[in-house]
Amino acid sequence: MIEEKQERTVIHLEIDNKHYYYGSIAKLCEDNPKEVIGIGYASLRNYGLSETKPYQNSKCIIRKGILHTKSGLRGKKSILDSD
Repeated sequence: MIEEKQERTVIHLEIDNKHYYYGSIAKLCEDNPKEVIGIGYASLRNYGLSETKPYQNSKCIIRKGILHTKSGLRGKKSILDSD
C-alpha cells in the first residue's frame, strides 16, 4: 500500500500580536480589507509571497508556508476492502 504525502499551503497573518491562518491569499484578503492589512489582493499576489519572501509593512506580517500532515487512510476506502 502506498501512502500519499500530504502538503497544504498556509498563509499566516500576524497583526496586533495575534496570529491567523488561511488556506489562500484570496480568503485572507476577503476577511481583512486593504485598510486593515495595508495591502490589497492584487498587490499581494504580484508581490510573490513565498516561504523565503514574507510580506511586511507597519500593520502586519504575512508569511507563506507548508502545512505537513500525516498520511493515512482515515476517511478513504482501502483498496484491500474491494477484494
